[in-house]
Amino acid sequence: MQKKQWIIQPADGRAAGLAGELKVSPVLAQLLINRGVTDVHGGSVFLRPRLTALIPPHKMPGVADAVRRIKQAVKDKEKIIVYGDYDVDGITGVAILWQILKLLGAEVDYYIPHRIDEGYGLNEEAVRLLAKDGAKLLITVDCGISAIRSAELAAELGLELVITDHHQIADKLPKAAAIVHPATDATYGNQDSSGSMVAFKLVWALADDFSAGKRMDPKLHRFMLDATSLAAMGTVADVMDLRGENRVLVSYGLRMLSECKLCGVMALIESNGLTGKGLDSFHIGFRLAPVLNAAGRMGHARLAVDLLTTENTIHAQQIAQYLKEQNNQRRLCEQKIFKEACGMMAERGLDGPDRKSVVLASPDWHTGVIGIVASRMVGKYHRPAIMINTSETKSQGSGRSIAGFDLLKAIGSCGSHLIAFGGHKMAAGITIETAKIERFADDFEEYARQNLTQDDIVDRLYIDAQVPLAKFRKEVVTELQLLGPFGQGNPEPVFATKGVRLSAPPRKVGTNGEHLQLAVTDNTASVRCIGFGMGGMEKKLLEKDFFNVAYEPQINTYNGVSSVQLVLKDIQFG
Repeated sequence: MQKKQWIIQPADGRAAGLAGELKVSPVLAQLLINRGVTDVHGGSVFLRPRLTALIPPHKMPGVADAVRRIKQAVKDKEKIIVYGDYDVDGITGVAILWQILKLLGAEVDYYIPHRIDEGYGLNEEAVRLLAKDGAKLLITVDCGISAIRSAELAAELGLELVITDHHQIADKLPKAAAIVHPATDATYGNQDSSGSMVAFKLVWALADDFSAGKRMDPKLHRFMLDATSLAAMGTVADVMDLRGENRVLVSYGLRMLSECKLCGVMALIESNGLTGKGLDSFHIGFRLAPVLNAAGRMGHARLAVDLLTTENTIHAQQIAQYLKEQNNQRRLCEQKIFKEACGMMAERGLDGPDRKSVVLASPDWHTGVIGIVASRMVGKYHRPAIMINTSETKSQGSGRSIAGFDLLKAIGSCGSHLIAFGGHKMAAGITIETAKIERFADDFEEYARQNLTQDDIVDRLYIDAQVPLAKFRKEVVTELQLLGPFGQGNPEPVFATKGVRLSAPPRKVGTNGEHLQLAVTDNTASVRCIGFGMGGMEKKLLEKDFFNVAYEPQINTYNGVSSVQLVLKDIQFG
């Protein structure tokens, strides 16, 4: 692991005044300022998000046209297909849209492409199949905005499109009866909407339109409350910015998760041992979303939609348990590939400081898992990484990037070697002739060398403030939870204290002694710490008189007694 570069936010003189006006601690006020919140109104909205702060659905670009066309299809009993992506954002968006259409009496089914056999997006073979089966209206979720040729084919076959998406828009838009996409109007207030958020807004508009009078039909209103939990899962899983409207939706959706009436959601929570617990964005991102994603990675994502839409409790429990087992297999597969990839890096001398990228390939790597491994490789080596599953003639790869490096542009510069590619700045996929992998890797490395400096590939740890340990009284640490839900744009706060020393000897814990317990003091207070994966630092800590720690403070409860504990993110010496 390379040494992290600490980037510590300077203290802001406005924090004391903001703290006084909001009646919060100066520590919390500083964190708000770090997140771009500098006034009392903004602070109040951020700390106490309300559902009324959501942007009304009719303001979402394209919604009016979409409602008009869908309403006609429902009235005329046209066969409607909801076509979604195979990740959690697409799965939850499809579940939201399909269920509202069923409630409205539509003739509707859903289609999820197979991750390996069909790949991402609206593909021509699926369009032909759905048109042949009698579909008249196809509504995309979390895909479709770049499907120019598929849209033209659909029109030729008499299959009309309503596209709902949030991915990057190209110069040309596909032919469709309606395009619901925040970026088609630059003035729309949430350009960071997830695919499930876009679907949620369309569903909200439909529910309003189909309700008689000013009040929403009670049955539709109940579903809309449940739909917030589905859209929250999609928003968190797709790593959208958790400020502004997304924060409002996720905050409310998290509260609704434990009250959700959808038996599939209840089964998902129960199978993961989370029933009766206060759920937060961590539980979505690291417990629930991976299970839903496992359906598409290890098999077919349609099963995850079946889970979220079934009304049969026993069936829901069976699917949830099966997906949990699939996720366990995915985890083992991921660990195996990651270990092999790290071994390749060392054996081939690719882990030196002169390398600017990671491109590795093997016939034994599962295509549905290599994207996650690419993320782990970025985390370990802090370089853009592409992992490739090879076959005799044609291979598939998945890449992840680092901040400031446009992965899609980089791959495009090597496009002459590729059969196909797509994605965005931070994540992308490729299809390549196996014989061309080595040349592609060389060209990709050359592009990275020309566009990344040594400073770009330094692993940085962003720290909210440097503070004395005495600041973290129990009530202050508890107050920090007002900043949740945490995620992209609003990370868990990280602090640093310099010049600490041991106040109790370090102790290795865990099955293999991989973690470390210790207590530190800076002469203002003494606090217990836990360092996950830091067992190897025990000896060095005993050798040093003073060191610096970066950490997330939390309340730890043991045997009914609560106390402040620091979860260490990094330890630096000298």
